Amino acid sequence: MDKKPELDKIDQKIIEILQVDGRISYQKLSEQVNLTPRPCQERVRRLEALGVIAGYRAVIKPQRVERSIIVLAQIALADHARSQGPFEAEMRNNEAVLDCWLISGTFDFLVRLACRDLEQYRDFANSWLVSNRFKIEKIVTTTELQVIKRSEI
Repeated sequence: MDKKPELDKIDQKIIEILQVDGRISYQKLSEQVNLTPRPCQERVRRLEALGVIAGYRAVIKPQRVERSIIVLAQIALADHARSQGPFEAEMRNNEAVLDCWLISGTFDFLVRLACRDLEQYRDFANSWLVSNRFKIEKIVTTTELQVIKRSEI
């Protein structure tokens, strides 16, 4: 098991700031954590090398691009032994799937998808339901109406 890296208060503050603004300059970041730019940059590079910072990305507002409907699908598999692996592979390879979590409880997976419209989502769901590879018992769908708060953690 990987040992968690030891992070001091400055490291934690750097992480907190980068979670909100991953494009902040080292100058501004260093001012906010009370370091000079060079040591601040070295700390960020160390956090990247340790894998604490896994990468940077743009957060896209779905309503501003073609994929304007966000769907959350709770999925229960009927036959885990046979279908969990193929289902996980499908989720990794499907461009509409934004996030997929293996969860505990009544359902096995929670999947977040960005679709152009509900018809596109219905096509995905129907293809999964009829697939002999997945053996899906049921899918319960919720559509995102408005983002109140979203963390990128």
